Amino acid sequence: MLGNQMFPAALAIFMVVLVQGLGISPFLWGILFFVPRLVDALTDPFMGFISDNTRSRWGRRRPYIFVGAVISGISYVVMWQVYPENSELYNFTYFLLTSIVFYIGLTIFSTPYVALGYEMSNDFHERTRLMAVAQWIGQWAWVIVPWFWVLIYDPAMFDSAAEGARVLSVWVGLGCMCLAIVPALFCKSPPVRNEDMLQLSREKFGENLSSFISGFVDTFRNVPFRRLCVATFLVFNAFNTVAGFSWFIIVYYMNNGDTAAAGTWPAWFGTLSALSTCFLVIPIITWLSQHIGKRKTFLVSQAVSIIGYAMFWWCFQPERPLLMFLPLPLFAFGIGGLFTLMMSMTADVCDLDELRTGSRREGTFAAIYWWMVKFGFAIAGLLSGLILTLVGFDQEAVVQTPSALAGLRMAYIIVPTVGTTLAMLVMLGYDLTEERAHEIREQLEERRGKVAVA
Repeated sequence: MLGNQMFPAALAIFMVVLVQGLGISPFLWGILFFVPRLVDALTDPFMGFISDNTRSRWGRRRPYIFVGAVISGISYVVMWQVYPENSELYNFTYFLLTSIVFYIGLTIFSTPYVALGYEMSNDFHERTRLMAVAQWIGQWAWVIVPWFWVLIYDPAMFDSAAEGARVLSVWVGLGCMCLAIVPALFCKSPPVRNEDMLQLSREKFGENLSSFISGFVDTFRNVPFRRLCVATFLVFNAFNTVAGFSWFIIVYYMNNGDTAAAGTWPAWFGTLSALSTCFLVIPIITWLSQHIGKRKTFLVSQAVSIIGYAMFWWCFQPERPLLMFLPLPLFAFGIGGLFTLMMSMTADVCDLDELRTGSRREGTFAAIYWWMVKFGFAIAGLLSGLILTLVGFDQEAVVQTPSALAGLRMAYIIVPTVGTTLAMLVMLGYDLTEERAHEIREQLEERRGKVAVA
């Protein structure tokens, strides 16, 4: 999970360099966010289908995890070998093409990896505990990564931010590759009957394509799963639309555009947010879900996060920089609660799907769920660039206009608040309770017996 989280976490930090260090316009920056993630989202369902129906001596997940980790790691390094001396069009085109390769590799890795997690337990509450542990480990990526800002912009280490990104990408790409390979080498998944799987071959292409389309449609007919997808899209999309704005607010609003004066404040902002998730949010979410249920816990966690978002209007103060840390424990309940619970709830939905269809399709569910996540990420990138343009942010100016800074601060609060509120309304109708999950599990065991898990 650390490798899986480190890639997107590092990328979120590095992407600032495209505007700040390479002079790429906010509009093109938004396109660089949108297009590769759209490709990533479109390839996810195919990867899930392929993984679900793969027969190999190493299982149906591990070979893809290994290959995807290697492609992602190497392409991440190549992607950041960009220079300010090149034209904006050249850097834009180069980064666009190499990032598409990176995201295809990430799809090959992450879809089977997530499906492997869904297969690890049959127990309703143990699934939440497993996902909590995975999220806890993954959050350390977000503890570490904010300090990349400090390294990249340290004049004692690098002559420019672009040089810092080029050098640091080597360590990040190869390091993440090694971490991502670990589950391919050491994790095992439960056995699946071959008769429940399709034969992947050129001769069966037409039949497989038909099965893929029907399976995709059947998955979206699963109402509880559809609610999970829509709620995740709303929360995650809204969060990521404005996530990068914290750096701009801290540097340009609180420090008048002086990156040296901003110092380590952006890094501490990200680190303390992740630590809040690790040591406060995840333990509370895990405990609460076992006492009031997953749906109610989700609603509570998102309501708390809205309070945190609102507090930022008063807590981003140039004269009192420490105040910006006050909302972080509340703000962290949004994403921390989302993925701890949604990953567990998706595993519950896979049981419901097996009861209805007779097939174990964790890969398809993982693909479609993360398709929504990545599609939301793609839309978020496009919206980020659009908002920066609409508020009048000038990437060439050291000091931004008061209206641009006010617009950034308002967007940082309003966008995630609206998205989170809509997600809560969607989840009000989620009805896959603990009692119903146990009933489904009992019916499955009566039908095909108990299945041992890894």
